[in-house]
Amino acid sequence: MALETWLIKVKKTISHSFNSVHTANLPTVKSPSIKKSTVGVLAFEIAGLISKLLHLWQSITEQNMTRLRNESLCLEGVRKIVSNDEAFLLTLACAEIAENLRLLANSVSNLSKRCQDLNLKSFDRFFDEFVNTGLDSNNWVLSWNQMESKIKKMDRYVNLTAGLRREMDELSMLESGLKKLLNEKPESSLKSQKIIDLQQKILWQRQEVKYMKEKSLWSKNFDVVTSLLVRPIFTVFQRIKLVFGIGILDGHPISLPRSLSASSLATVYPSDQNLNLCNFVSGPLKKTPNLEEKKDFSSGFFESNSKKLKPPTSTLGAAALALHYANLIIVMEKMIRSPQLVGVDVRDDLYSMLPSSVRFSLRDRLKGVGFSASDPVLAAEWRDALGKILGWLSPLAHNMIKWQNERSFEQQTVQPKTNVLLFQTLHFANQEKTEAAITELLVGLNYIWRFDREMNAKALFECNFNGS
Repeated sequence: MALETWLIKVKKTISHSFNSVHTANLPTVKSPSIKKSTVGVLAFEIAGLISKLLHLWQSITEQNMTRLRNESLCLEGVRKIVSNDEAFLLTLACAEIAENLRLLANSVSNLSKRCQDLNLKSFDRFFDEFVNTGLDSNNWVLSWNQMESKIKKMDRYVNLTAGLRREMDELSMLESGLKKLLNEKPESSLKSQKIIDLQQKILWQRQEVKYMKEKSLWSKNFDVVTSLLVRPIFTVFQRIKLVFGIGILDGHPISLPRSLSASSLATVYPSDQNLNLCNFVSGPLKKTPNLEEKKDFSSGFFESNSKKLKPPTSTLGAAALALHYANLIIVMEKMIRSPQLVGVDVRDDLYSMLPSSVRFSLRDRLKGVGFSASDPVLAAEWRDALGKILGWLSPLAHNMIKWQNERSFEQQTVQPKTNVLLFQTLHFANQEKTEAAITELLVGLNYIWRFDREMNAKALFECNFNGS
């Protein structure tokens, strides 16, 4: 029995040793590592998103909020043909800024789908939760100092990516030049030397492009670029809530969870110590939101703000005439400044631009007007009146053009250069009031145009008469 037990132990030991040797000789199988793909050519589009986010953050700084409150809301044209209700204008401003953030968040959400990090991959869910409940599960809202540091980093990437585009354009030009040179005839020693020099330049330029790709967004993976955007998106939204007084009553948050207490609400203000929200220059702009606003916020912040941007039926935006009238006003502005340069053909072209409603109104105003326009006093009065009308109407027309140009397809990846909001344009302007102002401009232009023509004809006649 003892011998049998000993033989069993020896057998097990030999078997174990054999298995150990066999396993040691087998090649080690490593778990496959997932290589994160870089953004590549999407770097230029991502740089555009970052630029827009930086511009959005700048638009809600203390300086720009002060300008909004003290200048933009007080524009004479806005008060005359848009609205003199400050609360309504602030609602429009908040709605447009929120809509710009929503569009940016949608683009970031598309990028996040290609991330490996599960939290980043679920950005849209976390952001929707934060927007509609105030819950910041990942503590993505940055403090003011953190945001300023993040802005510098984002701006550096934008500049590097812009530099990459320039270097790639330069490389493309050099390669095109080489191709053109190779197709030229006849062959010569001078041509051969040019080819060698150009090839050397292309080699250097390719090295420069390679270096810029490594430094810019081109070489970064989707996790890196998405993480660069998500926290500022959260912070910008928090800032919007604070400067426009959303969810704030008497300086305290309304219906916000404990994770957004007074201490965390102060994160996007310049001072982390001062928690009295009303002491800041930049707001809140509205301290007492009504019950309807609170209801809209709880039912879907972005959805409710998108509805507010729909222009009423009485406005130029609803009639799709805002851009057309802006161009019309700018043309009239040039003609009023230099009526002596306006020919009959230009006058006819202007008339062809007028919608039927303005034509009918103009005909009614011109009924009974005499053919003579020789009164210098009346001409001076008309010039003064036209100058005053253009003084408040022209800024809205120019703002309309700026706003539209910044949203053209060609400018989609370019950082906006102005802080023009829709309520500062003709989009929400009352159609009837705007057409009345345009009609007045046309009547006045008609008189000073005829007055200048008569004065020029009279001067020419007297000159010829005296000469004869």
